[in-house]
Amino acid sequence: MANDTIVDIYCHIFPDAFFQEMNRIAPRLGNIGARLRSVKKLFDLDARFREMDQFGDCREIISLPNPPIEDFAGGEVGLKLARIGNDAMAELCARHPARFPTFVAALSMTDVEGSVKEARRAVKELGAAGVQIFTNVAGRPLDDKDFEPIFATMAELDLPIWLHPARTASMPDYPKEQKSRFEMWWCFGWPYDTSVAMVRLALWGLLDRYPQLKVVTHHLGGMIPYYDGRIGPGLEVLGSRTSDEDYSKILPSLKRPHLDYMRDFYGDTALFGGGIHAVRCGLEFFGAEHVVFATDTPLGPIAPTIDVINRLEIAEADRRKIFAGNAERLLKRKLS
Repeated sequence: MANDTIVDIYCHIFPDAFFQEMNRIAPRLGNIGARLRSVKKLFDLDARFREMDQFGDCREIISLPNPPIEDFAGGEVGLKLARIGNDAMAELCARHPARFPTFVAALSMTDVEGSVKEARRAVKELGAAGVQIFTNVAGRPLDDKDFEPIFATMAELDLPIWLHPARTASMPDYPKEQKSRFEMWWCFGWPYDTSVAMVRLALWGLLDRYPQLKVVTHHLGGMIPYYDGRIGPGLEVLGSRTSDEDYSKILPSLKRPHLDYMRDFYGDTALFGGGIHAVRCGLEFFGAEHVVFATDTPLGPIAPTIDVINRLEIAEADRRKIFAGNAERLLKRKLS
């Protein structure tokens, strides 16, 4: 691996075949659909490649953007859409292997059995590096036992799950309002949803049952690195604040202290090019082995994210792990 290689592990693309079918199924996706249509580099590969060329040996691991398929299609319709997206991303990777070494497969988890089959097909036949799931499945939590076969499958395949937040404006900031205002559902809601999903998966015992499972959390683990006190010591008295449910057996059922499981997750650096403080905090929490480079491009900026990593006062060996080495290890393939 060359020292100057950059592997962007979480970036999005809108293949035309997928976009056309999505529009046919759900022509009125609202503000998110309108915004995505306005992001030129989701569609225009020439514009995308020109930007990538500014950063030397830059590789992108591509995935479909929000919204989740489950939010607008279910059953066989949703699975067909996932297959179209995966076939299209596999074709892009085959046509541009130096740009897109591999992709993250889409699923439609309203059909769990079908999604297990699609995950296997995408990995074994199309060369996918793993799968993307969202922090809820059409409003259902990931720690619903019905979804366990997805996690079991990815643990067996020994490839990562990319965890993307899925909160929308329909989830209000206050009970007396009908919707979230000022895009708080995105700004603060997405990190919150990511954090809740991570903690609930751990309390569910998922990482005890599948200790080899690898989950890449978007936006550096959401709120987790910054609230380790509330998660750790704060939840040691789990149940003391709740009168209508008995949580007394949850923590004793785990094999390790509950905060330890949070460090089993991976965090990516897609923080919209903000200040260095958040990246330092996440890096200190997860450790250099569990932080992977990502920008959220073309929905997030590349240059400021690279700049933040270069400004970190860390060993060069750790910087290379973040930029490419950890991705190569996670995805079990040479990417440079």
